Amino acid sequence: MATAFGGPEVVEIREVDLGEPGDGMVLVEVRAAGVNPIDYKLYSGAFGTDSSRLPMPLGAEASGVVLAVGANADGPAGPVSVGDEVIVLADGAYAERIIAPAGSVLPKPASLDWAEAASYLLTAATAWDIVELSGVGEGDCVLIHGASGSVGSQAVQLAVHRGAQVIGTASPRNLDAVRALGAVAVPYGDGLLDRVRTAAPDGVDVALDTVGTDEAVDVSLALVEDRTRIVTIAAFGRAADEGFPSVGGGNAESAARRERARLTLLDLAGSVVTVTIAAKYPLDEAARAHRELGTNHPRGKYVLEP
Repeated sequence: MATAFGGPEVVEIREVDLGEPGDGMVLVEVRAAGVNPIDYKLYSGAFGTDSSRLPMPLGAEASGVVLAVGANADGPAGPVSVGDEVIVLADGAYAERIIAPAGSVLPKPASLDWAEAASYLLTAATAWDIVELSGVGEGDCVLIHGASGSVGSQAVQLAVHRGAQVIGTASPRNLDAVRALGAVAVPYGDGLLDRVRTAAPDGVDVALDTVGTDEAVDVSLALVEDRTRIVTIAAFGRAADEGFPSVGGGNAESAARRERARLTLLDLAGSVVTVTIAAKYPLDEAARAHRELGTNHPRGKYVLEP
């Protein structure tokens, strides 16, 4: 947990007595916890420095085995039972054990190992959100900025699954990875607009921005006529100024779409949509994982293992 606001140096391991799960709650032994940029942004001060939020439990997704359940422990897929292998989407996932509402506990797909399961649903749901909101369908030409990243790569897979032609931007070292997902890969940087026009001679119908750069927004605006089909997860200011949708950032409709998609995404896990693990760290090296995630741009997710 974070004991103060600041950099990764404020992250500490603390002993906490969880007790037994109450009504509608589930106790899970954590096997892996996913690491996301929001985890360190929350204690960085980017969202304020209200001291009442301290100490701050960290992490929002984990995988593990159910150890105990309270009464009425019904999850989105049905009753949760002791011994179930599960995914947990709840605060405080950086832990050896976690008590969470049954409504945030879902069955772990057999197609995913512990690390993959702990890193799948949050990014996959974000990818689903932008693909769904933009109406990607059969025959669309879709431009995805940041196609080698966690959200971008899953958006590529979902768009391809829907029958779209996909053009994905990435750094030169990640172009082969984007091609392996079924997309036409183009390097970002100077001349991107011309490269995309060459790759899409019949035009671009949809642009999905997972990076938030001015380059991504400018190219999207130049290529896509219908601004309702440009969606960003990062360029909130540009979206408001230029009149195209953004998702996340406390958007209630966005959150509802993501929650509705969870069971569908479990069915697609490991076949239609995959997750790449970039690195694994012991739980007590969470600060190092945050430090390295904040300075690197990994192709895939970082994971903590108790």
